[in-house]
Amino acid sequence: MRAHVESWLASHADDLVTWRRHIHANPELARCEYATTDFVASMLTDAGMSPKVLPGGTGVICDIGPDGPRVGLRADMDALPLQEFTGATYASTVPGVSHACGHDAHTTALLGAALALGELPELPVGVRFVFQPAEEVMPGGAIDVVATGAMSGVSSIYALHCDPRLEVGRVGIRVGAITSAADTVELVLDSPGGHTSRPHLTTDLVYAIGTVITGLPGMLSRRIDPRTSTVMVWGAVSAGRAPNAIPQTGMLSGTVRTGDHDTWITLEPMVREIVHGLLAPTGVRYELNYRRGVPPVVNDEHCTRVFEDAIRQLGPDALADTPQSGGGEDFSWYLEQVPGAMARLGVWSGQGPQLDIHQPTFDIDERALAVGVRVLTNIVFESALSPADRQSDR
Repeated sequence: MRAHVESWLASHADDLVTWRRHIHANPELARCEYATTDFVASMLTDAGMSPKVLPGGTGVICDIGPDGPRVGLRADMDALPLQEFTGATYASTVPGVSHACGHDAHTTALLGAALALGELPELPVGVRFVFQPAEEVMPGGAIDVVATGAMSGVSSIYALHCDPRLEVGRVGIRVGAITSAADTVELVLDSPGGHTSRPHLTTDLVYAIGTVITGLPGMLSRRIDPRTSTVMVWGAVSAGRAPNAIPQTGMLSGTVRTGDHDTWITLEPMVREIVHGLLAPTGVRYELNYRRGVPPVVNDEHCTRVFEDAIRQLGPDALADTPQSGGGEDFSWYLEQVPGAMARLGVWSGQGPQLDIHQPTFDIDERALAVGVRVLTNIVFESALSPADRQSDR
């Protein structure tokens, strides 16, 4: 079976690049991935498969192989509202929109895996390909996919994400949390205002803001185990314009992130308790808007071992360790339904700067596309083996 995949790649390596460059040049924002959806669905249909477009008109699900529990393979399709400055011949043709997170590569690798596996006369296990819209927004498209019942019959699910810190040919994975939960905290404050010479006759809104700015992160650091990698950081603050007037309104917003799922569940009530305790003595009125984002992606141990064995098939130096990221990823919503794992696909050429994702100059070494196809197809084969068989297959 692996020989077939290698044969398919030998014939279609240039096609992978062409497909990726087409998607890259025509990026679409979250829940607007109509052309990308049509492109993927048409390719699968032309190969004799039966893809289903999700109810919102963006996103595709496609099953192949025998009935029974299926292995899920997921890629995200949306782009970012970011102008591209790579100067590439295949650069974005859409002003202010670009694939600066590598979702074009994710989609291409999964499409390649689907087409390669679809040519086999039989598969050892059923597979469900999930081409997901709207990963870059909250609430993410994974929630929409799950709501359609797409996880019904799926026993485990896997995904790759581009990593410019890893060289092409290497894939990083870890057991446990590989991303973090990311929630947003917005605090709107209200005060009668007054003269700065007489703060005792009003409520000092700016002082209250300062109390929360330092007090909330500080208290969280004393209430939560530091081994959970929980961090609270403010990103925006505004209040007043005149140096001699206590303002009537103010706003404070930031993010709170954690790598621990149990901690994530407790964060909102804890934040509300601490903010109330900090502001009550000041007399300032407030409204706290706490928006839960995504849980951390917590890689299941068994699924991680399957992924590791799939990566080892690439070569002796392919498997890499990877640190937990402070970023969020809505792949975590699938893991609320079934076990699974995410790994990091090396996309750095090995020379020159390692351009980070979400930067206008981000691009990939396109040799990573074939690596992605190999890993994803290997997962299908490894999933069908018992642990003992996988051990002997190394």
